[in-house]
Amino acid sequence: MNYISGIFQRMSENLVIIPTYNEKENIENIIRKVFSLQLSFDILVVDDSSPDGTAVIVKKMMKEFDRLHLEVRQKKDGLGKAYVHGFKWALKRKYKYIYEMDADLSHNPNDLPRLNEALRTDADMVIGSRYSHGVNVVNWPMSRVLLSYTASKYARFVTGLPVRDATAGFVGYRREVLESLDLEKIRFKGYGFQIEMKYRSWRKKFRLKEIPIIFTNRVAGKSKINTAIMGEAVFGIIRLRILSIFGKL
Repeated sequence: MNYISGIFQRMSENLVIIPTYNEKENIENIIRKVFSLQLSFDILVVDDSSPDGTAVIVKKMMKEFDRLHLEVRQKKDGLGKAYVHGFKWALKRKYKYIYEMDADLSHNPNDLPRLNEALRTDADMVIGSRYSHGVNVVNWPMSRVLLSYTASKYARFVTGLPVRDATAGFVGYRREVLESLDLEKIRFKGYGFQIEMKYRSWRKKFRLKEIPIIFTNRVAGKSKINTAIMGEAVFGIIRLRILSIFGKL
């Protein structure tokens, strides 16, 4: 596995993991917004060898920000695999609070301190939720809203997971949650990955809390959602439930 990392000089107990594939239009903006926050966050970009030069932009920015780190994987292998790679990197470096965040600015970095406050007070896993108080989505086509909302309802029905936004990708973890999960057994990559992480954490009796956010559809770049990712979620949820019934999760 090929990788590139910034010089290790951790200044924060918080790490934001941003997976990327062809995000050259967005990556500099999201990095600068996170580093402009009053609360200190380190950033790890996990890039799947983007042919558009995303990693090149990050490497240049590493000269400006010593809290910016980069891992480059050999090929495009899915969101879930990228996050698992980032989780392992974070645990080795003893970060206390670890966050998932999209590169396309659909998640507002200004919400990170709110997620952090929840982790410090009354949550082991905090979810930036689009659906905990109605439907808080901006500029998504209705078909995408219905697809996402229905997928979360379906996940909740099949698994019993007490989360309204089961497919949410703006998530924070206390390190103890990730340490308790066997990351090698995480199976899914897209929507399925997000549901699986919440379900496994809930099954281990960790405290899950939803914080309402406003989700804004990307302005630049292309969405990575496809029918294969959606199919994984639909059938993967059933598989998760069956595995849990037989004690094999």
